[in-house]
Amino acid sequence: MKIAPLIVVQDVEKASSFYQAVLGLRSGHGGKEYEMLMYQDKLVLQLHKPDVHEHPAMWQANMSNGNGVILWFSCDNFEQTLINIRQSAAVIVADPHINPNANQHEIWFKDQDGYLIVVSQPVVKSA
Repeated sequence: MKIAPLIVVQDVEKASSFYQAVLGLRSGHGGKEYEMLMYQDKLVLQLHKPDVHEHPAMWQANMSNGNGVILWFSCDNFEQTLINIRQSAAVIVADPHINPNANQHEIWFKDQDGYLIVVSQPVVKSA
């Protein structure tokens, strides 16, 4: 089984640009209403504009964006990702730190639609 979260965003193109710049994802679809974001030819995130297309179940929940969802990404280059995040419009919620329970570097931030995002990378133990 694979997971490919779909999140509702107000501006698909703006959100796509944000995730591409910050996380190094690439567009796999493009458009104003729907986007597929890829990493190494694998679908990792979908973006969808509200109230377009015929997906009535998607709109019945009437929940605010980001409510209860944390998008968690593991990366290979934490330092470069930090630079990308700081150069973006992201709102940092928790500064870069080492989570001692998970033994990993983490930064927590929000995108322009209010989704909470965590980027992490395992701490490399020195020999």
